Amino acid sequence: MELTVVLPCFNEVENIEHTIQDVHSWFQKAGIDGEIIVVDDGSTDGTGELAEKLSKKMPALVVVHHEKNRGVGAAQSTGCDHGTKKYVSYMDSDGQFRAQEFDLLLPMLTEHRMAAGYRIKRADPPLRSLNAWLYGRLVRVVLGVKKRDINCGLVVMERDLWPLVKPRFATGGLFPAEMYASAKRLGVEIAQVGVPHYPRSAGKQSGASPLVIFRMFKELCALKKALRKQG
Repeated sequence: MELTVVLPCFNEVENIEHTIQDVHSWFQKAGIDGEIIVVDDGSTDGTGELAEKLSKKMPALVVVHHEKNRGVGAAQSTGCDHGTKKYVSYMDSDGQFRAQEFDLLLPMLTEHRMAAGYRIKRADPPLRSLNAWLYGRLVRVVLGVKKRDINCGLVVMERDLWPLVKPRFATGGLFPAEMYASAKRLGVEIAQVGVPHYPRSAGKQSGASPLVIFRMFKELCALKKALRKQG
């Protein structure tokens, strides 16, 4: 199995080394011909510098930098663009997923071009979980995307599929919704797999910030307008 794992990160200096080591160890255990692409999305806490230091000891690790923070979707997109393996994937770098969960997704690729996780029990504060549920319902109404736990940060697909579903509008939290909407238009069925989710043990969440939410709704309106023009 050839696999690229993209780790988007913004100010995750307390988590990134552990996450990289987790993916690297899983590669060895599972016999994966893999590469890790860390995308430092304008971090100011030393995340990028730490990742660069680790890359000197780990040939399979590539570090890409955004000079300014552009959003998690932009980081995921940059990472997938840099992937060289047969399959490309992304995973949150905050320690709330384990690389071994890819063992649940990869078998789905025998019959599907894309597989995506959904959190069986979300380990987040109640308000964040409620916001995510409401957002999922909104995306279903506006885009017609029926994906369970739409922003679950554990996804794998054929690398040849990536350019066809790559988001053109979303740079933030709307990234998965636009990607799944593109897959739907192409007739690509997405395998959905339940995965564990773990509490964040270090660092701060940014997904529920007012700026992130505002950007997401702005992108949703722009995407809906563009799709309407395309018919």
